[in-house]
Amino acid sequence: MEPCLLALDTSTETMALALQTPAGLRLHEEAGGAAASARLVPAAMQLLADAGMTLAQLDAIAFGAGPGAFTGLRTACAVAQGLAFGAGKPVLAVDSLLVVVDDAYAQQPAQAAPPPIDGQVHWAAVDARMDEVYAAAYRRDARGWSVVHRPALYTLPALIAAWADAPPQHIAGNALTAFADRLAPVAAGAICVPLMQSRAAALARLAEAAWRRGEAIDAADALPLYLRDKVALTTAERTAHKAVPEGRR
Repeated sequence: MEPCLLALDTSTETMALALQTPAGLRLHEEAGGAAASARLVPAAMQLLADAGMTLAQLDAIAFGAGPGAFTGLRTACAVAQGLAFGAGKPVLAVDSLLVVVDDAYAQQPAQAAPPPIDGQVHWAAVDARMDEVYAAAYRRDARGWSVVHRPALYTLPALIAAWADAPPQHIAGNALTAFADRLAPVAAGAICVPLMQSRAAALARLAEAAWRRGEAIDAADALPLYLRDKVALTTAERTAHKAVPEGRR
């Protein structure tokens, strides 16, 4: 039987929700950012109401654990915990960068050959602001996704060096657009997917996969994945940054 799962993600500027039930899948996306903290709970409750569901009927509540926007990660985690505590349900922490990769994978033609895209390395590269990138690499096989390089915060030179040493085969994420001029030379040989088709649908797929692998945890143990302690540059740092020529950053 299909599990009943509610999944929430506010790690980016898009607020994504998915409700998986035996009757089917319901998806919702809208602008997130600062509005997500006020909109997430009402949107989740509306999604349940539209499906004729209650929190008590869920098997688990999933959330985008990060990496991503600091406030967004706290919002999704806190809401998932609160709803799960109230309903006595476990939670599922979903890798937010894997959401990007899974969406890009779903956008590829069903017959991608040669070479097949299963078994190859798929990178996620997401703009982290301050001239940095959240990035990770994954590989897919018959059992699903596995981690090749865990999510990390890269400076642009560090990511460019990593890709120069091991040219990526697939890259997904908005860093391809945000830093197009500097990433283009090392991304030239890769299949690039800068835009997401449906964050909510990818979130739903990964939540269900995590549930079937038995990865549900107690709500008290849910934590966001923070990769950056510092969320803004000082005035002096911004001035120094602007003084560095573009090509040397």
